[in-house]
Amino acid sequence: MDSRLLGLVLVFAPLSLVSFGGGQAIIADMQVQVVNQGWMTPQQFADIFALSRAAPGPSTLIAALIGWQVAGFAGALVGTLAIYLPSSIIMYGAIRWWQSRGESPWRSALQRGLAPIAMGLVFAGALSVLQAAQVSMFQLATTFVALGCLVFTKIGPYPLMIVAALIFGALPFV
Repeated sequence: MDSRLLGLVLVFAPLSLVSFGGGQAIIADMQVQVVNQGWMTPQQFADIFALSRAAPGPSTLIAALIGWQVAGFAGALVGTLAIYLPSSIIMYGAIRWWQSRGESPWRSALQRGLAPIAMGLVFAGALSVLQAAQVSMFQLATTFVALGCLVFTKIGPYPLMIVAALIFGALPFV
């Protein structure tokens, strides 16, 4: 097996096994490993992350994009299989166990315990991508203002995107 393909398996298969909360939860660790392997720079990772989020499909689509960057079509295929197969096999067994336990106290303890872990991992992933993208305070403030508009007003996302494009296209310092 090509060393690049083996490298993809060695990065993505373990991440697959710790992806509580979905693919977003492993983004921070994925970024560190991909950059440390020398496969891409932090900025390239941020760009591929943005592309993977813009495309329809699961958040782990990024594994296929990284695989493509590393080893072409074979890399995309290996990256995809390595990110989905290990966790899918474990989840199949876990679901069978889960359904057989009914109202077990272990079941409710797991549910209560894994929720904050998943949220922490998702937050760490978001922070990692923000750092890699070198987001300015102005950009961050704009994001929070837009979020406030979406949550507390009837302004839709498209007018906000147009305003943001005009602001960030016109201002050279952002």
